[in-house]
Amino acid sequence: MLTPSSKGFSVDRILDFYRLQPTDNLLMFWLKEILFALVIFAVFWLLAQLLKYVLVNWGPKFTSITKADLVDRIIRRITPPASIFVVFCGLYFAVRSLPLPDKAQEVSSGSIFVVNIIIFTNMAYRAIDEIIHWYGARVAERTGAAMDRQILPLAEKLITIFLVCSALIITLKHFSYDILSLVTALGIGSLAIGMAAKDTLANMISGFTLMIDRPFRIGDRIRLTSGLWGDVVDIGLRSTKIKTADNTLLIIPNSELCNSTLVNMAFPDLKSNGQINVRVAYGSDVVKVKELLVETALDLPEILRDPAPGAFFVSFGECSLNLSLSFWVDDYGKVFQVTDQLNTKIATRFAENGIEMPYPTRTVILEKEG
Repeated sequence: MLTPSSKGFSVDRILDFYRLQPTDNLLMFWLKEILFALVIFAVFWLLAQLLKYVLVNWGPKFTSITKADLVDRIIRRITPPASIFVVFCGLYFAVRSLPLPDKAQEVSSGSIFVVNIIIFTNMAYRAIDEIIHWYGARVAERTGAAMDRQILPLAEKLITIFLVCSALIITLKHFSYDILSLVTALGIGSLAIGMAAKDTLANMISGFTLMIDRPFRIGDRIRLTSGLWGDVVDIGLRSTKIKTADNTLLIIPNSELCNSTLVNMAFPDLKSNGQINVRVAYGSDVVKVKELLVETALDLPEILRDPAPGAFFVSFGECSLNLSLSFWVDDYGKVFQVTDQLNTKIATRFAENGIEMPYPTRTVILEKEG
């Protein structure tokens, strides 16, 4: 016996079949089809409730076995959309089972398919978002510093773009659209844009590299190969902003920072070394001068006792003995302030102890002729 859903029937023949059938037979046929669709939907609805129950009640028990809470966090994030996804899958198969005309079947099932893609994309985004934040917390726990505020938003944007593009391609493929020409056009357009904006793209890629590699962080003080130094104010995708000592903003393209050598004064910690070079006259007691330098440094509470300050006889100059005082402070921002205080105290101590600090002199001898 042929039915409207039999293979080889066109829409016109299905309509003719409906017109030729008695009303009672037609009603019974649709009742069976609708009942079968409802059974399919009910089965998937029960599966959705079962999945929700398992994830809510048994998920925490399973994840408690492991030390990491990542799986538990992912389960809590994806449980609401996962149950809805199963329900809409049941609705999709239920509609597909109905012997509807081709156009109505395509519109109804296609609409539900798009909704399913949206829900599944949302589930994937929630899971990846939890992984990113979990990794950020692990980095903060391991290094003692939080990830830069640019990294997480940038990663989330890239993931969102990837998921949306993937969902769009799957949707177009489902509706039998030719995506090859679209991908080819996008590839050619991307190549043209890349050639026209290669410097900008190089800076953007370098900025992303700086955020991942983290040679410095916002707030760190760095010194460039040119001798300029300052505190990092912002790390952008195109450039990095550095606030110098004279309160000016130095803007450097990221590609230059990636390809140059720099010194991070704030790494591995804030502790910093300072040095003061002094010259004393020939004939001075070098041992006494070194003791005075160390004692003067220990008088300042800002100078660390471990490592302790030290004085060193560096070299013999043309008109002086050259010594150097080395000291440490707990914050590189205090070096200049402590240097100023030490210079003042050293000048006072040397004057009190009769230690001469010479300046370059020249003796000119004039000989008379004849």
